[in-house]
Amino acid sequence: MQDIMMLVQDPAAWVALLTLVVMEVVLGIDNLIFISILTNKLPPEHREKARKVGIGLALVMRLALLGTVAWIVKLTTPVFDLFGHGFSWKDMILIAGGLFLLWKATKEIHHTVDPAEHENDAAAAAVTTSFAAVIGQILVLDLVFSVDSIITAVGMTPHLPIMVVAVVAAVTVMLVAATPLANFIEKNPTIVMLALGFLMMIGTTLIAEGMGFHVPKGYVYAAMAFSALVEVLNMFARNAKKRKREAAKQTKH
Repeated sequence: MQDIMMLVQDPAAWVALLTLVVMEVVLGIDNLIFISILTNKLPPEHREKARKVGIGLALVMRLALLGTVAWIVKLTTPVFDLFGHGFSWKDMILIAGGLFLLWKATKEIHHTVDPAEHENDAAAAAVTTSFAAVIGQILVLDLVFSVDSIITAVGMTPHLPIMVVAVVAAVTVMLVAATPLANFIEKNPTIVMLALGFLMMIGTTLIAEGMGFHVPKGYVYAAMAFSALVEVLNMFARNAKKRKREAAKQTKH
């Protein structure tokens, strides 16, 4: 209790907390996009529940991992060498998660680009995609992103209470933003393709990180932000043309 009071009175601890919360929220964007795309495959009445369960599992997993910080840190220790690079358990988890993201995003892009091939099962897609299957896939990615998140947190501050508060705050933001983001993605088909492109880029980045090639997160998120900005401008342009056509029709009548 005394240690917590000392942290509360320490300005440096507040700066570390704020920095870590921002970092955790940014890292959570990847997870949130994946959860939004997956849960939109479910029947409408099950989607919000799936998002809450998926994000709740992310919180439980991260808090559980925080309780084993000493073990988590050891995940960065090389287990074997290959092609001159020492692979740790963290590297292997990142590579596996990246491959899973690439597979899932490629599969979804194929379904979106070539819907005719899947039109027979499209009507039953929401039914055949079971709640348990979606939660299982979310859980796999939760593990990957949680390990990356906790190792990042450990590198930024040695204080466990700060890490716990930052993780809870970041997951709370994810919980609040999940439904609006999923609804926005569902209503805008081009956003779906953009989000799948983001997942492919994130998957590639995870594989590169696991192979020992450091990719600055700032570059990745800057590219994502720029792409999102371009898409927003395209949406404004499409809406302006739509309003212009509707106004022209009304004038003729």
